[in-house]
Amino acid sequence: MSEPASVPPLRLAMLGMIPGNGHPYSWSAIINGYDPTTLASCPYPVICKYLGAHPVGTVGVPGAQVTHLWTDDPAEAALVGATALIPNIVTRPEEVIGHVDAVLVATDDGFDHIRRARPFIEAGLPVFVDKPLALTIEDLTTFINWEKSGARLLSSSGLRYAPELDVHVAGTAGLGDLRWISGVSCKTWERYGIHLLEPIFRVTGPGFISVRLETAPGLEVAHLVHRSGAQVSLPVIYDGGATFGTLHLCGTAGQATVKFSDTYTTFRRQLVSYIDYVRSGRSPYPFAETIELMSILIAGIRSRAEGSRRVDVAEVTSALPL
Repeated sequence: MSEPASVPPLRLAMLGMIPGNGHPYSWSAIINGYDPTTLASCPYPVICKYLGAHPVGTVGVPGAQVTHLWTDDPAEAALVGATALIPNIVTRPEEVIGHVDAVLVATDDGFDHIRRARPFIEAGLPVFVDKPLALTIEDLTTFINWEKSGARLLSSSGLRYAPELDVHVAGTAGLGDLRWISGVSCKTWERYGIHLLEPIFRVTGPGFISVRLETAPGLEVAHLVHRSGAQVSLPVIYDGGATFGTLHLCGTAGQATVKFSDTYTTFRRQLVSYIDYVRSGRSPYPFAETIELMSILIAGIRSRAEGSRRVDVAEVTSALPL
């Protein structure tokens, strides 16, 4: 992406950081560039690895700059800011209103995004919300109503943009009609199930019918049915970081294993997509896709709470203001 020299860069605010999620480091550095000395002190080794693989001077998104930063723990802000070359650290997130063109809510707790996004939606700013957008019918309803009222709102897993997925999204992998898909995630269904659901959704398209979420110590397994007839099995292994990010696609004409490994390109594509959206006002995908994905997550949570009952996604969507 490039911008004419006469166009000032978009000013972005990076807001929020919770344990286990280093997006303020990585996202900000991908946009701004980074300082290699302070990057060495980043507490997320995987971020150090994939950012450090790209030399200083080659990293950055022309036409945009993260100019403001707020972290939940104020003690973390200085290192994030120094690493990602962010000039302004604020003491309250609302302080960025009037000083930036758009914000990114960089936390992946889908039960807490209404509170975090509200001030900026109400101020009329474009807002990117980290995945998952919302994990209750009430919160998802609020986001839907905001979007219907004209809020500029975007949310996704970075894996929507994974380059390893391109051939399968284009339908040129020669697999035929898909019959079974499996994938492995880590942490929990609420927090990381979306990392598999979203790339699978890009391959299958909309139309998920039902979810059943079974549990065992340290493990959850979701079984989904798509209207095409494809079956989907998604184990979420709480301590399964070593196996995270693998899909297996089985079709009538062949099979393929997809291992997501190019994290830098994945996140850069995601961020450029949001920046383009802020500039153009044109969403890169329908908000209806995000609604369906969140409805699947909510249906899975309901299934688990009700003894692994198979839950129709329509049980959730029928309660939404669609």
